[in-house]
Amino acid sequence: MTLDDALAALRARIEPGRAEGQAKYHKQTREVLGIPNPALNDLTKDWRQSLTVEERVLLADALWQTDIFEARIAAAKLLTQARIRPDTAAWDLIVSWVPDFDSWAIADHVCMAGQKRLLADPSRLDTVETWTNSADMWTRRAALVITLPWTKQNNPKPADLVIRDRVLGWAASYIDDPEWFIQKAIAWWLRDLSKHDPARSRAFLDAYQNRMKPFAVKEASKYLA
Repeated sequence: MTLDDALAALRARIEPGRAEGQAKYHKQTREVLGIPNPALNDLTKDWRQSLTVEERVLLADALWQTDIFEARIAAAKLLTQARIRPDTAAWDLIVSWVPDFDSWAIADHVCMAGQKRLLADPSRLDTVETWTNSADMWTRRAALVITLPWTKQNNPKPADLVIRDRVLGWAASYIDDPEWFIQKAIAWWLRDLSKHDPARSRAFLDAYQNRMKPFAVKEASKYLA
């Protein structure tokens, strides 16, 4: 499949009158086509099934380079799969996209793809840790969003608990960051963790809630007694 084929397939799924509202909601200055997310899911599922890993990586890269809103989301969805073998090229491409993040929708779809690659090889957390020192807010935020799978395990192994504590350390380093999206990401991590490891979430809040934004404390403690 060529890039032109993929763009034609995307444009065929445009919902008339949708683009303006999407652009406003997502605060986009790039081109927005106006394609519903279920349509993107259907297209990219078909592409994943029909293309080799190498072809998917090449197409994802090309879609990203168009800088079209839905094309970038489709690029991420092309790489959102638990089993990709080999996956080094996919991981490297995902990492290369992080400095381009400028909106939550695109960033979150890419992080969902990255989550699968981190679970496949947790040593990649060493790369993610470098993002925590970035001057860019979206890059710092990505370090928490991409590690969300470690908030969801019901029976974590000792190595998973080490990772939980490692990421909570990153979150603690963000505590005095006034950016809304950073505070929201901290709260998101703690809220999801509280469903499976309330003790760790509660301990974090006991230590840092006086320095968090009130809305973040409320969100983080949503499921805590």
